[in-house]
Amino acid sequence: MTTFASRRTTLIALAAALTTGSVLAQKKYDPGASDTSIKIGNLVAYSGPVSAYGTIGKSAGAYFAKVNAEGGINGRKIEYLSLDDAYTPSKTVEQARKLVEQEEVLALFLPVGTAHNQAIQRYMNAKKVPQLFVGSGATRWGDITKFPWTLGWQPTYHTEGRVFGQHALASNPNAKIAVLMQNDDFGKDFQKGLLDGLGDKAKAHIVSTQTFEVTDPTVDSQIVSARAAGADVLIILATPKFAAMAIRKTAEMGWNAQRYVASVAQSVGAVLKPAGLQNAEGVISATYFRDPSDPGQKDTPEVKQYLAFMQQHYPQGDPYDSLNLIGYSAAQTLVQTLKQAGDNLTRENVMKQALSLSMTLPMLYPGIDVKTGPSDFFPIEKMQLIRFNGTRYEPVGSLF
Repeated sequence: MTTFASRRTTLIALAAALTTGSVLAQKKYDPGASDTSIKIGNLVAYSGPVSAYGTIGKSAGAYFAKVNAEGGINGRKIEYLSLDDAYTPSKTVEQARKLVEQEEVLALFLPVGTAHNQAIQRYMNAKKVPQLFVGSGATRWGDITKFPWTLGWQPTYHTEGRVFGQHALASNPNAKIAVLMQNDDFGKDFQKGLLDGLGDKAKAHIVSTQTFEVTDPTVDSQIVSARAAGADVLIILATPKFAAMAIRKTAEMGWNAQRYVASVAQSVGAVLKPAGLQNAEGVISATYFRDPSDPGQKDTPEVKQYLAFMQQHYPQGDPYDSLNLIGYSAAQTLVQTLKQAGDNLTRENVMKQALSLSMTLPMLYPGIDVKTGPSDFFPIEKMQLIRFNGTRYEPVGSLF
């Protein structure tokens, strides 16, 4: 004879089974995801001419380690595979194939470099593997219609170049401008923004355009030529190593041109210290981050939290190096994306969530947020001009 208690037990067991079955049925995984882990790939230069960028990959990895120590994302730990591409596009292709085909990562996150991401963009889209939060400000990362599996993160070089041009003319209507630019898509994208900022006055104001290759030993001859052209403004569109060389050379020559430096090379630790802090005084750049060395910021909860993170999880890293802010903040963006994906960890849903973001990040400059949507493919769109005072950067004007 079946008792009420036994019937109740049976019903509870059946309900639990149905509920469990429903939950399990809702879980969806693509390669790289499981009940316990999420495999994420990264490419950055740990060696070669821009090895300073390696700290970006390390700071991101430190943040993922922190998340894992706190229980992971929806109970899953991040398995982070960060490989060295030596800032060489052919190596980027090789390493991307390894991550996608051998390691079977769910997504490629924060691969650094313009030409390098361009070299793998068609491949990643053909494979339908997310190429997420690209470590480059090229405008092409917002072309979702053509490349639906690629998404940028930082403000565009075009925007930054345009504002440099506008500020240079506003500060000096008779400016004679020299441009030092890396001879690749990074430099050309930035240059186009600069020309747009100068408008129909570009030809009248640009007196010299000097290019260099990332394999060049120095840029000394280019700086000498720029000064000889009579320039009183120098716009440096370069990665850290070459920006440091350019700043140091202008100081050695006693050339007092107003210098602008691309945001990718405004790091105090990786650029200005090697150039000599006294040599870098007056340099103008742009940022989208809080400055942890700013006395006005040091007591904010955001900066305290960041400094505590660096001390605990990445003590060998320089907390005042802006490159570490990139890794830290981009990693937070990915974590939010994966949280939103829930148990539907397919590559398609990860991209869907990356295009459905509305969030603030602790170390973004006040007033700047991360936002994407059906017609908004540029996560961070605002910046702040900054000037180096010999010790730290100070804001110039308002957000742009």
